Amino acid sequence: MQDEVIIVPCPHCGKNVIWDGLSPWRPFCNKRCQLIDLGEWADEKKRIPSEGYHSDSDDWSKKQH
Repeated sequence: MQDEVIIVPCPHCGKNVIWDGLSPWRPFCNKRCQLIDLGEWADEKKRIPSEGYHSDSDDWSKKQH
């Protein structure tokens, strides 16, 4: 029985990437695309959407006594 080949698009450039152990940067096609994506997260160009804004001064992060 042969394993199914899984192909995913690189999140940065869209190039097809085979999802297996021979693709060390998966889901990215190469180290460059991986670092560009990381830089976009670090520069806050990408973020996970949330419902509302929280700051460090909000009570939600403090322990309740």
